[in-house]
Amino acid sequence: MFSNLIAGTMRWGVWGANHSEKNVQELIEVCLEENITTFDHADIYGNHTTEEFFGKAWKEMNIDREKVQFVSKCGIVMNSDKKPSELKYYNYNSDYILNCVEESLTNLNTDYLDLLLLHRPSPLMNPEEIAETFFKLKESGRVRDFGVSNFSVSQFELLDQCFPLITNQIEVSINQTKSFEDGTLDQMMMKKLSPMAWSVLGNYFSENSDQNIRIKKIMEVLCPKYNAEENQILLAFLLKHPAKILPVIGTSKTETIRKLNRSLLIDLETIDWFKLLEASKGSEVE
Repeated sequence: MFSNLIAGTMRWGVWGANHSEKNVQELIEVCLEENITTFDHADIYGNHTTEEFFGKAWKEMNIDREKVQFVSKCGIVMNSDKKPSELKYYNYNSDYILNCVEESLTNLNTDYLDLLLLHRPSPLMNPEEIAETFFKLKESGRVRDFGVSNFSVSQFELLDQCFPLITNQIEVSINQTKSFEDGTLDQMMMKKLSPMAWSVLGNYFSENSDQNIRIKKIMEVLCPKYNAEENQILLAFLLKHPAKILPVIGTSKTETIRKLNRSLLIDLETIDWFKLLEASKGSEVE
C-alpha cells in the first residue's frame, strides 16, 4: 500500500529548505521516478503552512491521485501565526480531529487521506471517542486507514482494541535503537503490520559524539565493502530488521532522494548489522 521509502515533507517548507513551488514539484517528480509514492505530512509542519504549500504545488501537476498516498498527523495544538494558542498541548476530542482532517484535505487539495496518524499520545485520550471519530471518517471516505505515532505498546493496544490501526510511526535509527527492545517492533510483527520510522539517520551527521565516532569506524569498513555511502548504510541498517520498517526520509534534496533509494538494494550481512549495533551501544551484545 505504501512505498518502501516514504517522503517526509517536514523540512520542505519554512522549517527547513523553504523551497519554491517549483522546487517542491521537482521533489515530487523525483520521488515518483524513484517509486517513492507516499508523502508524510502533519498539520503543524511549517507552523501550519507546509500542507497548504505542498497542496498548491501538487494541484498544478495533474498526477493521478490514486498513484500516490498522503499521510497526515493531528493532535498537537501549538502556537503559530495561523493558529494562535497560549499553550502547546494535545487534543483528541472528536470535533478537533474532524476539523483537523477537513483542514488537511483542503490544504492538500485532495478528497481523502490514505492514512491519518495521531501525532503523540495524550494522557486524556478517550479510545472510544477516538474510535467513533475514526469510524465517521472512514465511512465518509475522508480517511482510508488510521494509525498512531510515538505510541508505546500499551497505548497502541488501548486504541487498537476499539478500532483497527495499521501502523505506529516511531523514532528508529542507528542512534535510537530502543524499539528493538521495548516491544514496539515486536508488536508490529505480531500484528503483521509495517511500522514507519522517523529521524531515520539519527544525529549521525549532526553530532560528534562518542557514539558516532564508534559508528564511523565501522562505516569506514562497510562503505567500501558495500560500495555505498554512509547514509545508505544507515538506512540499510533499518531495512534489515524483519519488522519491515518503512523509513520516512526527511531530505529536501533531489539528489539525496535518489541516493537513499539505492539503500533498498543493500542487504547487510548479519555480522555487519551487529557491528553497527555494537558501535551504537558501545558494548557487545550480552
